[in-house]
Amino acid sequence: MARILLVDDDPGLLRLLTLRLEAEGFEVLCAESGAAALGMLDAQRVDLVISDLRLGDIDGLALFDQTRARFPGVPVIIITAQGSIPEAVAATQKGVFGFLTKPVDKDELLGQIRDALSLTSLGTVEDEHWRDHLISRSEAMEQVLSRARLVAASDVSVLITGGSGSGKELLAQAIHRASERRDNPFVPINCGALPEALLESELFGHVKGAFTGALRDQLGLFRAADGGTLFLDEIGDMPLTLQVSLLRVLQERQVRPVGSTESHPVDVRVISATHRDLEHDMEEGGFRQDLFYRLNVVNLELPPLSARREDISLLATHFLHNSAKGSRGDVRAFSPDAMALLVSAPWPGNVRQLENVVQQTVALAQSRVIPESLVREALTHEADLLPSFNDARHQFERDYLVKVLKLSEGNVTQAARIAQRNRTDFYKLMQRHKLSAASFKS
Repeated sequence: MARILLVDDDPGLLRLLTLRLEAEGFEVLCAESGAAALGMLDAQRVDLVISDLRLGDIDGLALFDQTRARFPGVPVIIITAQGSIPEAVAATQKGVFGFLTKPVDKDELLGQIRDALSLTSLGTVEDEHWRDHLISRSEAMEQVLSRARLVAASDVSVLITGGSGSGKELLAQAIHRASERRDNPFVPINCGALPEALLESELFGHVKGAFTGALRDQLGLFRAADGGTLFLDEIGDMPLTLQVSLLRVLQERQVRPVGSTESHPVDVRVISATHRDLEHDMEEGGFRQDLFYRLNVVNLELPPLSARREDISLLATHFLHNSAKGSRGDVRAFSPDAMALLVSAPWPGNVRQLENVVQQTVALAQSRVIPESLVREALTHEADLLPSFNDARHQFERDYLVKVLKLSEGNVTQAARIAQRNRTDFYKLMQRHKLSAASFKS
């Protein structure tokens, strides 16, 4: 159900328009001032704004400017008096979706609403729940989702960046659900979870006898996702040789299974994701520049959970209810102190870490209300867990560089010789970890 925000300082007109729109199945929010409207936009998702040009505090154009800056995917329709037609035309030229004159004609109103929602992938019933699985009320996330909804209408490749556990696959699913491909498969694969030979076969397929263990033909995920969306998670971990093969498929729109001489056409929208700095990897030679530009037509960067703290209580309550369904107890809520601790925690593991903490507290809770002590214990336990492989490798690499630089007293040539790396490569490693040879000299 599309949610429409009506903004007018005339309570009578608000009531009339609300009745008309609710009769057509829309959810309606009302604000009698620009300030109230902006507060509502911050607090919850809105799919369309309909505002009077003349408001008591700010005018409709000022409201439009602020809405476009903070929520670029939300269209705005302006209602004007008869004498304000020139201003309305100017507003349309600025980017206002449309304007209506008073008295508002019902058919014209509904027509403009449908046109506006059709441009934001909300014009039909089947895709109106495209983002229901993403729980958020933060402005940072709303900006990302507004851009996601706009890009869903096209077929361009999207690169989603953000820390581990920030919800990159969920965002990719939302883009798929808001697109014209929604009725076809969404196929995810983690490019860092499989060895190179197996990843090649998984992506492109193979024919029987192509290698030991290939007992039958396999389509591969590109062909399995035909007509839909292929999500390449952790694309930065893909080996260079496979990057060449992937680039060829994206350019030619054809895939050739391992061991076959025959190519097959594929119609697939590719969304990729990574927590790595691919531009840095390109400089290091670990990621192909031509593939990067092919994948990164539109970049959507997910904010860390620490930058969207207003979402933590929503997410924690959601995870609590989900976890409590399978528990023996009757856990209902977090105590105020427990929730305050959750909101103030650093969350280096983002939403995934929050979910783990909630699941631990629900499993160990002995009352309906989870106390602060149980949350603190779970957070301490999380901090003691093993880091991810990539994080551990990064830390080992830095510790090793520090050790050889200390041994060589800042002599890079000698340190590179100890590490059995050429001097240029060693300098690049130092730059990656922001280490200076001068700080290790006696």
